Amino acid sequence: MDTRVQVDERELGRLRADFGGWRIWRAVKQDGRLGEWVASLHDPKAGVEPTLMFPTAALLRKALLRQAERARAKG
Repeated sequence: MDTRVQVDERELGRLRADFGGWRIWRAVKQDGRLGEWVASLHDPKAGVEPTLMFPTAALLRKALLRQAERARAKG
């Protein structure tokens, strides 16, 4: 396994650990390469949007944090 894949796997694990109300994975492109970072909402207390997709783990993390804030504000 190359270094990039190992780093991505670790970040995927961190995202899953930090955002338990979401199912988080990497999309796979038609050519078999990894694509977008994706999160599907499974606990309405964790967010408001049903699905999030971003090109990087960092952008997905920021969006998940915003979702948590919006869910708290919604009550």
